[in-house]
Amino acid sequence: MERHHHGQTQGEGAVKALLHAYLNASLILRVTLALILGVVVGLAGGQSVADWLAPFGDLLLRLLKFLIVPIVLFTLLVGINQASAGSMGRIGRKVFFYYVGTSALAIVVGLTVATLLSPGSGITLDDSAEVSVPENPGIAQVVLGVVPDNIIGAFAELNLLGIIFTAIVFGIALLKLRASESHGALAEQLFRVIEALNEVTLKVMSGVLHYVPIGVFAIVAGTVAEQGMATLLSLGDMVLVLYLALGVHVLLYCVLMGVFGVKLRDFFREARTPMATAFATQSSSGTLPLTLDAARRMGLSRGVYGFSLPLGATINMDGAAIRIAISAVFAANVIGAPLDFASMLEIVLIGTLVSIGTAGVPGAGIIMIATVFSQVGLPIETVALLTAIDALVGMGCTALNVTGDMVGASIIGRSERTRNAECVDAPQA
Repeated sequence: MERHHHGQTQGEGAVKALLHAYLNASLILRVTLALILGVVVGLAGGQSVADWLAPFGDLLLRLLKFLIVPIVLFTLLVGINQASAGSMGRIGRKVFFYYVGTSALAIVVGLTVATLLSPGSGITLDDSAEVSVPENPGIAQVVLGVVPDNIIGAFAELNLLGIIFTAIVFGIALLKLRASESHGALAEQLFRVIEALNEVTLKVMSGVLHYVPIGVFAIVAGTVAEQGMATLLSLGDMVLVLYLALGVHVLLYCVLMGVFGVKLRDFFREARTPMATAFATQSSSGTLPLTLDAARRMGLSRGVYGFSLPLGATINMDGAAIRIAISAVFAANVIGAPLDFASMLEIVLIGTLVSIGTAGVPGAGIIMIATVFSQVGLPIETVALLTAIDALVGMGCTALNVTGDMVGASIIGRSERTRNAECVDAPQA
C-alpha cells in the first residue's frame, strides 16, 4: 500500500513538473513543438485522429472569437483617450492617413507578390465539401455597414467594422467629456473603469495564450491527416510567399524613413526588442509596453507616441493586411478562379477597412480573412487550410504590425520636430 502511495506521489510530481515546464516555456517554443508534433501525428494517425482532435481546434477558434469584441472595444477606447484634446487634431490626422495609407500599400504589396508567385495553385478543395460562396454585397453596402443600425446587433453578429465605428465615436465623446468642466470628473471615473476592463481583458488573453499551442497542434494534425503531405508542401509555399511580401514591405518602410530623415541604424537598434517580442508572442497589445519604452529611448515626443502607438496596436495592422491579400489570392487559386483587376481593387478597399479592425491578439487574422472572403465571394472552406499555418504566419505578421507602428511614430515625430523648428525659426510679426 505504501509503495502504491509512493508511486502515485511520484506520478503527481511528474505531472506537476511537466505542467510547470509547459507554462514557463516561451510561446514560440511551444508553438514550434505543436507544429512539429501536429505534422507527425497527422501523418501517422490519419482521418480517425483528425476527427478526434477536431474539437480542440474548434475550441481555439471559439476562444479567439470570444476575445475579439472586448479587445477591439476597450483597447481602442483607451487608445483614443491617451491623447489630450488639443493634440487630437494635427497629430490625429497624420496618424490616420499614415495607418490607412500603409495598410492599403501592404495589401497592394501582398496582391502583387502573391499574383507573381501564385500560392495555392497545387491545392484543390475536397469534392465532397460543401462550398458556400456568399453573395457579394458590393462596396457601397460594405461602406454603409461600417455604421451599425443596432449597436447590440453589431456586437452579437461580430460586425467588427461596426464595433470599431462605435468605439471611435464613444471614445472621442469620452475624450471631449473628460475635458469639460461640467462632466469632467464623471467622465474620468468612467475612463478608469474602461481602463480596468481593458486590463481584465488582457489578463484573460494571457490565459488563452496557454491554450494556443494545443489548438494549433489539433488544427495542424487534422489538416495534415485530411490533406496529406502534398497540401503541407503547398502551404509551405504560402508561408514563403507571405514572408517574402513582409520583407518587401520592410524595405518600403526603410525607404519611407529615409525620405523623412529617420536614421535606420538608430531605429532598428531600439526597435529590435519589441519586434522580436512581437514575433514570439504574436500579440501587438501584449508588446505595447516594450514598444512605448523603445519610442521613449528613440527620443520621440510623448504626445506623439503616447497616442499613436496604443491606437496602432489595435488598428494599424500592415502584417494582417498583407496576409489578407495573399490569402485571397491563395483561395482564388484553390478554386481555379484567379482574381481580376476589379476584384483586387475591391480587396484593397475592403481589406484596408477590415485590417484596421484586426485586434493585436493571436488568431484574429483568421477571423479577418473569413470576413474579407465573405465580402468578395471567396469560399470560406479555404480558411480551414489557412488555420494550419496560423501561428507560423502570425509571428511574422505581428512583428511587421509592431514595426509599422514604430515607423509611423518615428516619421510623425520627425515631421512634428521639423514643424516646431520651422515655427521657432520663423520671423515674428
